[in-house]
Amino acid sequence: MATMESLIGLVNRIQRACTVLGDYGDADGAAALPTLWEALPSVAVIGGQSSGKSSVLESIVGRDFLPRGSGIVTRRPLVLQLHKTEERKQEYAEFLHLPRRKFTDYALVRKEIQDETDRMTGKRKQISPVPIHLSIYSPNVVNLTLIDLPGLTKVAVEGQPDTIVEDIENMVRSYVEKPNCIILAISPANQDIATSDAIKLAREVDPTGERTFGVLTKLDLMDKGTNALDVLEGRSYRLQHPWVGIVNRSQADINKNVDMIAARRNEREYFATSPDYAHLASKMGSEYLAKLLSRHLESVIRAQIPSITSLINKTIDELESEMDHIGRPVAVDAGAQLYTILELCRAFDRIFKEHLDGGRPGGDRIYGIFDNQLPAAMRKLPFDRYLSLQNVKKVVSQADGYQPHLIAPEQGYRRLIEGALSYFRGPGEATVDAVHYVLKELVRKSIGETQELRRFPTLQAELAVAAYEALERFREDSRRTTLRLVDMESSYLTVEFFRRLPQEVEKGGNPAASTTDRYGEGHFRRIGSNVSSYIGMVSDTLKNSIPKSAVHCQVREAKRSLLDHFYTQVGKKEGKDLAKLLDEDPALMERRQQCAKRLELYRAARDEIDSVSWTR
Repeated sequence: MATMESLIGLVNRIQRACTVLGDYGDADGAAALPTLWEALPSVAVIGGQSSGKSSVLESIVGRDFLPRGSGIVTRRPLVLQLHKTEERKQEYAEFLHLPRRKFTDYALVRKEIQDETDRMTGKRKQISPVPIHLSIYSPNVVNLTLIDLPGLTKVAVEGQPDTIVEDIENMVRSYVEKPNCIILAISPANQDIATSDAIKLAREVDPTGERTFGVLTKLDLMDKGTNALDVLEGRSYRLQHPWVGIVNRSQADINKNVDMIAARRNEREYFATSPDYAHLASKMGSEYLAKLLSRHLESVIRAQIPSITSLINKTIDELESEMDHIGRPVAVDAGAQLYTILELCRAFDRIFKEHLDGGRPGGDRIYGIFDNQLPAAMRKLPFDRYLSLQNVKKVVSQADGYQPHLIAPEQGYRRLIEGALSYFRGPGEATVDAVHYVLKELVRKSIGETQELRRFPTLQAELAVAAYEALERFREDSRRTTLRLVDMESSYLTVEFFRRLPQEVEKGGNPAASTTDRYGEGHFRRIGSNVSSYIGMVSDTLKNSIPKSAVHCQVREAKRSLLDHFYTQVGKKEGKDLAKLLDEDPALMERRQQCAKRLELYRAARDEIDSVSWTR
């Protein structure tokens, strides 16, 4: 059978582990608490300023460790985890932000709380939702998690922002409105309970009173002849749980350094000898309050164990899935590292080929270059200007030299055609460059889409450099081949095309007229027209051959041998250099470590829950 200490101690250990791993909350405080912490019950202590919250906490702990003073003293949430230890073990306190330092002097604990508050908020009266985490290990405490929150206030004092009242209430509300939060509402007995800030807020977030424990402080400071029995016996304001009265240490006791043992003894004597409260003495005092909270926590935990177990199992599944996604740690053996690198490269190469072959988007852009950009570039070539009457006459005349041509200006034709064909070099080179840039972009996208590579930024960079260098070689080869295709058209003109030209001239029916018109405008227009027709024929040929050149020299080679040179270089590397390639992104390493720690925490929590018999 599970004892109260084992149940609450288990929750405390899980909460402590969550806190250490950063599974408690972020800089925004409780508003973003992770689900496991939310599933575990804790006790939030709320009350107005000077209501006696600090005294109640110190009475439960049995130590004088909280800062005191007027105005807002608690300016950050204090998550206080009490861990009951074996008898005779040394008592100590430990802060989350100072994990390796054990405090045995509680005056230093008080100073550190104040200093850590000032580090976050400054020495002015500012507040912050970022909690301070303090654990106390002692044989004199019960296992509890208590959250001390800033005191509710009604007005801002000098040095505080005008929004301080609303800010404090929002901060406190963010904790107590959570369904697994037990509310410890502190109210001073020497004030009307109807004006209690703590009860007002508790009623709003817990209207049935099922989660609220009312604590009445300063009973000994009430006016003579008055008492708080109407409140303590539930007649003034009824809660599901009984009210508990507390007698705080007086300021004189604090000034005299009266210890908590004596203070608890004085509290017991007060209730035992009080004519008003003697009949309630067994259910009054800070010691009873601590035990009452522990018993209630035990019942809450017992009821929530199934849901907590379900949540833990679900979270374990999610963390294991995340670990698989992040990837397991890399082997230290050189052979295993080389194998890992090659597998990663093959994964990238597979995705790159999928882009080119249509399995993923991107490869279609290459076809767009051939089908749209290349024809458009060819249409924009300045053939109209080049084959103008004035330029044709000039080129033909210059080709004839000092002796005019007799029948057909062959040299003039050749010069016009060679000059025109040279314009195709531009679209050819532009096509090669456009395919190159698409391939580079696909390499970049493929590296980004290769999930396995994301953890290795060094390998990503080296792979990108190697792929870009290979693409550059393919581009140079493609450029040479494409320009060679253009030059080939200039080197040998299609004879059959020109053999038809004289026949076409004779079809005019009057050869003599053709001879007499040899140096007229009509003659040069026919030459320009014939050259234009030939250029059109060549253009149609190059629209097909230039894409073939680019695909053969760039696309096919990228699919076939993009990483061949890289594989050769990697094969020559030794273990130390291979390890550098597999140097992971520090952020990802940190993410894996955190994930592994959380996974260990949740598995340990599950094992611990399974190891305890929850039979009543």
